[in-house]
Amino acid sequence: MMIRKAVIPAAGFGTRFLPATKSQPKEMLPIVDTPTIQYVVEEAVASGIRDILMVIGKGKRAIEEHFDRNSDLENELLTKGKTSELEMIRRISDMANIHFVWQKELKGLGDAVLCAKDHVGNEPFVVLLGDTVMDGGRKPVTRQLMEVFDRYQESVVAVEAVERSKVSRYGVISGRPVSDSLYLVDDFVEKPTVEEAPSNLVIASRYILTPDIFGFLEKTKRGKNNEIQLTDALRMLVKNRAAYALKFKGTRYDVGNKLDFIKTNLIFGLKHKDMQKELKAFIRSLARA
Repeated sequence: MMIRKAVIPAAGFGTRFLPATKSQPKEMLPIVDTPTIQYVVEEAVASGIRDILMVIGKGKRAIEEHFDRNSDLENELLTKGKTSELEMIRRISDMANIHFVWQKELKGLGDAVLCAKDHVGNEPFVVLLGDTVMDGGRKPVTRQLMEVFDRYQESVVAVEAVERSKVSRYGVISGRPVSDSLYLVDDFVEKPTVEEAPSNLVIASRYILTPDIFGFLEKTKRGKNNEIQLTDALRMLVKNRAAYALKFKGTRYDVGNKLDFIKTNLIFGLKHKDMQKELKAFIRSLARA
């Protein structure tokens, strides 16, 4: 089967960024001049997916408004002859068919994915976490996962190697190498201790899931942080059928914490030709201070 649909969970409160996220969704915090979640949508679209469901919660209306048309702004730009800006904001609302569903209670990532059951139906689908930007270079990370799915027709997660001291922050896999970058997964463990971790390969915010994941999510009890963990459902799934983990090519920018958010803004700012020179000089001046 082909992958036609993507799910973007974006319901969390973003408490690490308070007070900024008291009324502003963390997914709308900008990387230079573009909301984080727009980069996530663009990755899905660049991978060939135009049917996108966002799982949102209280205080997330700004996400809906960002991807909707704004006729007043468009007329203002048109009147002032700002055609490039007009084309830019029209592209945001035209690049995909975006739907929204509400996660009524924040019970974890697993519950957020379960909210997509009616929309997804009996199809495999992609999950892209809304607070993580992936730069896959010429081939988006989602596209890399889709190519693995095309071959095996089984669930695939993106993974990366981290220092063992950091494994407790992530879902971790145990697996057998199929190639230099692909693993057949034996087990998934949610946020293990360093001693418990079966490897240092951690799930990196991108998944392709077969629709039977919903049945396992419905059976999943609350786990770490008293939440329904997607990793726990995957642990059940892999006991019943194959699943793979791909060590993707590219860079993950986790903008879910303040330090990495600032680092990401600097990195992306240096890619903007209109500020590149001045920003480099500013960073050098800070380093000398």
